[in-house]
Amino acid sequence: MVDHRADPKALRFLIGHDLKTSRERARVTQEQAAKAIGCSQGKVNHLESGRNQQQPEEVTRLLRLYGADVEHVDRMASLAGRADQDTWWAPFSEVLPNWFRTFVGLEGLAITEFYYKTLLLPGQLQIPEYAEALLVDNLRVPPAEVPHVVQARMARQRVQSDESPLRFRAVIEQYVLDRIVGSSKIMRAQLECLLALMARDNVELHVMPAEVAVHDGLDGEFLLLDFDEAQSIGYIEYQNGAVYVQDQDQVGLYNLAADRLCAAALSEADSVSFIENRLSALEA
Repeated sequence: MVDHRADPKALRFLIGHDLKTSRERARVTQEQAAKAIGCSQGKVNHLESGRNQQQPEEVTRLLRLYGADVEHVDRMASLAGRADQDTWWAPFSEVLPNWFRTFVGLEGLAITEFYYKTLLLPGQLQIPEYAEALLVDNLRVPPAEVPHVVQARMARQRVQSDESPLRFRAVIEQYVLDRIVGSSKIMRAQLECLLALMARDNVELHVMPAEVAVHDGLDGEFLLLDFDEAQSIGYIEYQNGAVYVQDQDQVGLYNLAADRLCAAALSEADSVSFIENRLSALEA
């Protein structure tokens, strides 16, 4: 069966990370791993970095060497067997920066996503008009590319997908709703869309009121992705790049921060009321 969100580079990234962490946990060096499976140390390094496609038999031999359990070995070998499919986002490759492509692929493979946002709505929740308004006079997006960039952002959205919808949880600062992006008309449509999305079982949105002055998000925005067959990762984006948090202890701390942010923010029901009040103010 074809995975409609397949992405070879993202799969290689996940498999490579798992191979590296499993090897380090087993206290096996790359040289020892290479000798055990009859290859060079350089190849083991390339398998872990995701530079080379990992073959299922290579993944199986290495993980068995590292003492991984049978179910884990089978899961990762299955992932490796899917790493030769076409990239789903290929039609948008010209407008996706190189540094962003890996994230787009990973997001497409994820089963859950958490996002803490301070200034804008997460891309998964944006309507086309809101997304387009954000790109007006953008330093990094030429006007001619704006429609294609908006199409790419809409194509990433999976919260309303009929097949394997993304379980999405987010905390947004109150200021996100106060910022009139594009026009009042656009913001009304965007807020109406938010309310409709919040009625779905797979969407959980919390508003952080300005009255909560100190909380776990003050260090900056962050995102977490969970996968069905691979380890979770954290993602921190800056202007022209991103940092991936792969150490599982650090990922655990970000998960704790996510839970604490949700607890500190308004409840889902109160967040709905807050957005409804903002919508009423725009309609007045």
